[in-house]
Amino acid sequence: MGIGILKGFGAFVLLLLAQVLVLNRIHLFNCATPLLYVYVVMLFRRDFPRWGVLVASFAMGLCIDIFSNTPGLAAASMTFVGLLQPYLLELLLPRKNADDLDLAPSMRSLGVGPFVWYALIIVFVYCLVFFALEAFNFNNWILWLENVGGSFAITSILLLTIEFFRNQMNSGGV
Repeated sequence: MGIGILKGFGAFVLLLLAQVLVLNRIHLFNCATPLLYVYVVMLFRRDFPRWGVLVASFAMGLCIDIFSNTPGLAAASMTFVGLLQPYLLELLLPRKNADDLDLAPSMRSLGVGPFVWYALIIVFVYCLVFFALEAFNFNNWILWLENVGGSFAITSILLLTIEFFRNQMNSGGV
């Protein structure tokens, strides 16, 4: 369990630095910003305590808010997604036996189809909540839809690409 926590902390720091130093400066077509740090929420194992998922999600969101000057947006959105993650994982992968309890979500463990659905739902909910809180009104709903759709698309593509290469590396394919 100690190695898993170290790997999780390493992923937390790596995604935080990537977001703050590189990804926050990318605004494709003035509406699409990659929000890759949501990947942290997706990596929690099934047996990880729900309070731990919420605390880690809030901490990641708070760190992003501090460095990105988005007061509370990422923290609230990440906490909401952290609340949904265990239930979504249960919904997409019902437990068949006691060995499935410590399952870590990945393309290899869930299968490609369920993992893609898992990733798309989490990213979509995150983008929806984040940009709804950012806009706080829907007077310019076209811009809001562009932000949600563009960020959802680019984040999903990046996240699934990283997971594909991570899956290939773990299976010895690359």
